[in-house]
Amino acid sequence: MGAEMNGTTIAPGTVTPFDGMDVPWLLKLRSETRRDHPFLIWAPFDAPARRWTYGEFHDRVGALAAGLVRRGIRPGDAVLIHLDNCIEAMLAWFACVELGALAVTTNTRSAATEMSYFAGHCRAVAAITQPAYAEMISAHCRDIRWMAVISHDPGQPESAAVGQGDRFESLFADSADRPRRAPDPLAPCSVQYTSGTTSRPKAVLWTHANALWGAKVNAVHEDLHQGDVHQTYLPLFHTNALAYSMLASLWVGATCVIQPRFSASRFWSVAREHGCTWTSTIPFCMKALLDQEVPTDHKFRLWGTAVSEPPPFAKFGIKIIGWWGMTETITHGIVGEIDQPNTPMSIGRAAPEYTVRITDDDGRPTEVGETGNLAIRGVPGLSLFAEYLYNAEATRTSFDADGFFLTGDRVTRLANGFIKFGDRAKDMLKVGGENVAASEIEQVIITVPGVRETAVVAMKHPMLDEVPVAFVIPQAGIACEDLPERVLAVCRAGLADFKVPREVRLVDAMPRSTLEKVAKAELRRLLD
Repeated sequence: MGAEMNGTTIAPGTVTPFDGMDVPWLLKLRSETRRDHPFLIWAPFDAPARRWTYGEFHDRVGALAAGLVRRGIRPGDAVLIHLDNCIEAMLAWFACVELGALAVTTNTRSAATEMSYFAGHCRAVAAITQPAYAEMISAHCRDIRWMAVISHDPGQPESAAVGQGDRFESLFADSADRPRRAPDPLAPCSVQYTSGTTSRPKAVLWTHANALWGAKVNAVHEDLHQGDVHQTYLPLFHTNALAYSMLASLWVGATCVIQPRFSASRFWSVAREHGCTWTSTIPFCMKALLDQEVPTDHKFRLWGTAVSEPPPFAKFGIKIIGWWGMTETITHGIVGEIDQPNTPMSIGRAAPEYTVRITDDDGRPTEVGETGNLAIRGVPGLSLFAEYLYNAEATRTSFDADGFFLTGDRVTRLANGFIKFGDRAKDMLKVGGENVAASEIEQVIITVPGVRETAVVAMKHPMLDEVPVAFVIPQAGIACEDLPERVLAVCRAGLADFKVPREVRLVDAMPRSTLEKVAKAELRRLLD
C-alpha cells in the first residue's frame, strides 16, 4: 500500500501541505489548544447528551490505542469498525489510525455476504461492532482473531450483556502507554467501501494526508470556525459525516454534535439545545423536515447539501449551498459560494483545489447548456484517494492518460461557471438509440401533485433495448387511484414520447443505500 499518482509513487522530496503531520498530531494539537472545549457531543434518543472535551477525548483515544496494541493490533493491520453513529465509533477510528492500523468503516446496512467480502478483502484481523450486528460478524467474518462489542445499539437503551465477543470497555489500557509513531502523512489511514451497484465494491484507501486534506479543505468550503457547532446525523462510516462534519470540526477546533441517526422529530430540539450553526444534510432529510415547524430561535447560518438554494426548502430561511464530491475526492470538487449568490439547483462552481473537466463521449469539451462526463484531477494520496486497496487494475483504469479521475457522473455546464448535476453514467437509459437521463424524467414527475418522491430506472425491452419505468411514493393522505395516469399525462405533455415511462408503480417506500439515496440497483432487480 502506498500513495500513488496515477500509478506513479509520489516522488521523494515532494513537499506536501501536511509534512510532519498526521491525524494523531492534529488531535493532540487540539487537546492542547482547546483542551476544555467540547469536541464531540453525543445526543442519544433516550438519555441526556454527553459532552467530550478535546482533552477528554484525546486521553480516551490514547487508552484505547494502548489497549489495541496490547490485544495484538500492529501498524498495517486492518480493523473492521461496523457501528452506527456513536462515540465508540469515533474512539475506535482515532485509536486505529493513532497506532498505524487501518480503520475500515463499513455500512451497517450491509448484508452478511457483503460483510464476509469486506472482512476477507481488507484482511481484517479484528472487528468492533454492536449487539445488533455481533452475531452476523461472528458468523461471516471468520478470519478475524477477535471481536469487541459495545454495550448498546445506538439510539436504543443499553443492554446488560454483550452475548457475543468481548466487551468494548475491556479494550482500554493506560493512556500513558499510547503508541508513539513518527508522523507520516502518506501512511495508510482508513478505508471505505464503495456502494458496488454495478460491480464488487472497491476499497477506497485514504492516507493521513487525505484525512487532513478533508479536514482542512472542508472547513474552508464550509466557512467553519472554532465557534461553530456542526450537527451530525448522517452515517459516520461515510465520507460526508466523517470528513465534511467531524474532521472539518476538528481542524478548526469546533464542536460536532453526533446523533444516532436522522430523526425529523428530534432535529430542531437538538439543534436548539446545543446551538447548532451548521449541518451537512441531504434532500431526504430536508423533505422530512418540511413537516416540522421551524423554530424562530435556531442559530443555523448555513446548510450544505446536494444542490444550492432548492426552492422547495426556502421555508427554512437558511442559506443552502450545493456541492459535489465522492469518497475518492475526500472533499468537494464542486461547491457553492458562501459569500455570493448561487444559481438555484446547481451544485456550485469548480473548487479551486482541483481541476475539473467536462467532455462529451468523444472527449470534446462541452459548451454552456450541454451535458458531459465529469472528470477531476488532483494529487492521489493528498487531494484524491491513494488507491483502491489490493486492486491495482481498478486504480489504473479509473484515471485517463492525462491523470484525470473518471467519476462516472454526468453534469451540465451553466452560465457563469455554475454546474448542474445530471446523472451517474449508469443511470443513463438507452431507449431505441436515444440517450435518456433518468433525472430529466424524475424532475418532471416530482412536479405532479400527490407525488412525494420518485425514481426512474431502465427496464429491458426486446425492440428498444431499454424503456423507463417510474417508481412513485405518493404523499400521505392523498387519494392516489388515478396518480399513475396523472403522472403519465404530465410526462406526455413535458417530455419527448420516447422518454415517457412505460409504467408507473406506486410504492410505500424505496430501497435505500448510503446517505438514504435510492438503491436503484434494487429497483432494477424488481423489474427483472
